Amino acid sequence: MAYAPQIKVAATYMRGGTSKGVFFRQQDLPESAQQPGAARDKLLLRVIGSPDPYGKQIDGMGGATSSTSKSVILSKSTRPDHDVDYLFGQVSIDKAFVDWSGNCGNLSAAVGPFAISNGLVDASRVPKDGVAIVRIWQANISKTIIAHVPVVKGVVQETGDFELDGVTFPAAEVQLEFMDPAADEDGAGGAMFPTGRVVDQLEVPGVGTLTATMINAGIPTIFVNAQEIGYTGTELQEAINSDPKALAMFELIRSHGALRMGLIKTLEEAAQRQHTPKVAFVAQSADYISSSGKQVKAGEIDLLVRALSMGKLHHAMMGTAAVSIGTAAAIPGTLVNAAAGGGARSAVRFGHPSGTLHVGAEAVNSNGDWSVTKAIMSRSARVLMEGWVRVPGDSF
Repeated sequence: MAYAPQIKVAATYMRGGTSKGVFFRQQDLPESAQQPGAARDKLLLRVIGSPDPYGKQIDGMGGATSSTSKSVILSKSTRPDHDVDYLFGQVSIDKAFVDWSGNCGNLSAAVGPFAISNGLVDASRVPKDGVAIVRIWQANISKTIIAHVPVVKGVVQETGDFELDGVTFPAAEVQLEFMDPAADEDGAGGAMFPTGRVVDQLEVPGVGTLTATMINAGIPTIFVNAQEIGYTGTELQEAINSDPKALAMFELIRSHGALRMGLIKTLEEAAQRQHTPKVAFVAQSADYISSSGKQVKAGEIDLLVRALSMGKLHHAMMGTAAVSIGTAAAIPGTLVNAAAGGGARSAVRFGHPSGTLHVGAEAVNSNGDWSVTKAIMSRSARVLMEGWVRVPGDSF
């Protein structure tokens, strides 16, 4: 019996923030996978190693976690005043499904460096030494991201002394500005607060009625108070991810929150929208020991936040969720703002399982309506490997 030989596709394996993913130039993909559709999804699934009923992604590039089962497609931008178009695919581990409903804020840090190194940014916009300003169009949610990428002798600087909790080794700092981060209709269902309120009572059958802030900013996110669901906000991954009842509870909260936010029309649709919305629980600052054994003091942070991604507690914090946290913290009355002590603020430092993270946001109140012009945070990025990925020629 004849079998199709493997083909190779030019690709780069990159870390961005606390995530890893396989990056492609759109032009390097097989022709049938250069546009949305089944062929593209099947190719990415095979590259990453999904669906895998064993949950390990052994036969692919994925790392069997939500932070490492990711793909990125980049191309020169066709939009005015932008350099590169950025499309993110969250690849399901155990299902034949690629979720295109949201962005990855962590991998956003790697987009500018990749774009410069792979000729997607005009050479005239890259200084010989200094900081290159890369204007990114985030195609999943129709938003602009500005990346500040350090350059030395015309080459992206990857090494440095910037430390990011959740990443073992230091690297060069990449500052990101998420412009007008409240999701629009194309991104996630309309207004920053889709219910029109900064705090709601969310009825979740089997769980109860929870106080919640549901916000579209960075990524649609449902915030609840840790204490209301039996937690302190100092939990690490094992406390949640080893508890099937807890995971089922969070999925119920996520599904009912998605319905309330207008992201889905029926609860059944939640299973096909795994990447969004996120669920996070917040609490006032407290001492705790991070996953690396580092002591985090209550006085070093403004509040505690734990967030779930793809059904599991995240080992650190998703970049887009950090944008959501920063945005909600800047708006009085939200659960995030209240946990941080209330009042007006333009930045917040929060504790997550791996340590702490600082994020800023510029919020404006006009006639009672809140808007955020941009959210700012720093990440880092590094090429881990580049060359080709190989997949069976008949797999897409």
